[in-house]
Amino acid sequence: MNSAAPALTPTTRALAWCLHLLVIGLLSLAAVRAVTGERPHAGWIIAASVLCGLTYAVGPVLPGVRRSRRAAALWLAAVGACWTVLLALSADGVWVAFPLYFLQLHLLPRRAGVAAVVATAVVAIAGFAVHQDSFSAAMAIGPALGAAVAVAVVWGYQALYRESEHRRRLIEELTATRADLAAAQHTAGVLAERDRLAREIHDTLAQGLSSIQLLLRAAERALPQAPQNAARYVDQARQAAADNLAEARRFVAALTPPTLEGTTLADALERLCTTTSARHRITARFHLTGDPAPLTTAHEVALLRIAQSALANTVRHAGATTAEVTLSYLGDHVALDIVDDGHGFDPTLLPASDPETGGFGLGVMRARTQALGGTLTIESAPGRGTALAARLPLTPPSATEPEAHP
Repeated sequence: MNSAAPALTPTTRALAWCLHLLVIGLLSLAAVRAVTGERPHAGWIIAASVLCGLTYAVGPVLPGVRRSRRAAALWLAAVGACWTVLLALSADGVWVAFPLYFLQLHLLPRRAGVAAVVATAVVAIAGFAVHQDSFSAAMAIGPALGAAVAVAVVWGYQALYRESEHRRRLIEELTATRADLAAAQHTAGVLAERDRLAREIHDTLAQGLSSIQLLLRAAERALPQAPQNAARYVDQARQAAADNLAEARRFVAALTPPTLEGTTLADALERLCTTTSARHRITARFHLTGDPAPLTTAHEVALLRIAQSALANTVRHAGATTAEVTLSYLGDHVALDIVDDGHGFDPTLLPASDPETGGFGLGVMRARTQALGGTLTIESAPGRGTALAARLPLTPPSATEPEAHP
């Protein structure tokens, strides 16, 4: 009934109404017994009972009693004064002390509430003893036992309420944490899918469009003097566009690349070298070493994409005449090496990635290898060509398969 008291719930409202009815019943009992028992000062007893009931009824109506401990203390003092008058007139007023215990413990701070209960119990015992013109231990047992029961009940309820509130806050925090976790997982899933699409677009569409651009430029240069060569370049550009269209449809559905369907990684890399040699002015050769071991789809896709990206970089930037692609099975590892005789570069002076000029290839290749627990190393120097090596561990399929099907 104040800021410090527990908030009202259906259960506490029911208890409050029970307390109200108890007070009204006990006051009514005192008034009825005064009339039926033909006791002296019956009119004053009835008036005191009515006054006490009216004073008590004011409390639940006034919002200040529920919100302010000071207002609650003043209201309890007024109710206690009316009850003291009733007790002085009739011994039946002693029973009203029991609901007063609960009010005092509920509305006042713990120490003040206990002090008020003790004072009320002492007044009740003293008043009853005065009406009986004697005092015995039995007279003190009832009010004292009622006070002890009230203290135990109210403190027990408050402890249960605090525990309930603590659990409610924990449940709210858990619900909020689950919501945050779900949002974080959703965001992580979106970022992972975005990263997958970015890698696939770079290694397929971007490289394919770059190849088409180079072929069309070659066709443009060949048109005046050698229209047959121009037609061949255009036909190769058309085939590259068809291949990349198929690649785009497959990676959108997160399926195996067309170049890996119904074949091995070694065959796919060999075809890649053959296609690169046919479309561009470079000789790409494929080599296989070691005993081939079964690879997961994630391993095969990663190695194929790395080879595609590395050869595309060689064609566009290296000015190389030859490129050697080697797939090596090394027991518990598989390695892919791409070596060219191009211009080379300083790996420490790589330009920053830019949407206009590119520069995402090495970062994408490194991300692919790291996602599978592997490493990517690059050795190059100006005028000495470039050697790229991707090394992946042969982990169980269950550990890497989700990478191929995010």
